[in-house]
Amino acid sequence: MFKSRADKKRRVKGERLALSVHPLFILFGIYFLLRGELFLFMSYTVVALLHEFGHAAYAARIGCRLNRVVLMPCGAIVRGDIEGISLSDEIRLALAGPFVNAVCAAGFVALWWLFPETYPYTDVAAFASAGIAAVNLLPAYPLDGGRVVYCIAAKLRSETFARKLMIALSLLVAAGLIALFVYTAFVKINFTVLFFALFILFGIFGGKDCRYMRIRYDISADLARGMEIKKVALRTDATVKKALGYMERGKYLEITLFDADGSFVCEISQTEFFEIFARADIYHPLSEYIDEL
Repeated sequence: MFKSRADKKRRVKGERLALSVHPLFILFGIYFLLRGELFLFMSYTVVALLHEFGHAAYAARIGCRLNRVVLMPCGAIVRGDIEGISLSDEIRLALAGPFVNAVCAAGFVALWWLFPETYPYTDVAAFASAGIAAVNLLPAYPLDGGRVVYCIAAKLRSETFARKLMIALSLLVAAGLIALFVYTAFVKINFTVLFFALFILFGIFGGKDCRYMRIRYDISADLARGMEIKKVALRTDATVKKALGYMERGKYLEITLFDADGSFVCEISQTEFFEIFARADIYHPLSEYIDEL
């Protein structure tokens, strides 16, 4: 699940990836342990972490990195606080997690098709991947489907309207889950549904500070080992985000800018690009910042 924009004005503290565990996660684990299903619980936890790293992979493409993950019952939460991110990129960022889970599930199905004997060893991971992908598309906070609905509503109306809409939808989903839990109490009680309802309520009304932050680059260690230079030619109207896409670990980027007529304008070293990136709007062209170097 990916959360963002609500706390946009708060600053990110710390540079290292932090992994937190919510008390509900511990209670959820104890519940599965008492049921003799600890392996199932651990499998879903691993799949949830893969889901969050799917978000992190797309965040890296727009110049941000994973800063904190909070393990929750039925999943995990990471909140984004990316100044200036567009609603379109926010939708892609939200869908990146379910996409990773869906690809994993499809991979397991393909594996069964080729090697049927692997099914007993991979069925839990496959169904966990498919389940988390599907559940995350529900239109409720802190699920990714809620984030997508929020962004679409904000595009069509306003962020104020989108926020109110998502609170209403989330409360409706939570109420439905609580009603389902009450129903199971008369059939075969299912505490998983209750934990999931609490997860939704937690996502609506609060949570720890867990977010993405702008990437900060330190290439001193790479320079000590030696780095291959990667040269890229771009037009001056290329955005900072487009240039960022050419960054490659272990390689030193040099950007040569040309105008619309193909005439040479300037060269930007990776160090200079970092200076631009630190203050730039990633959707603006590089040409807006070259005079400040």
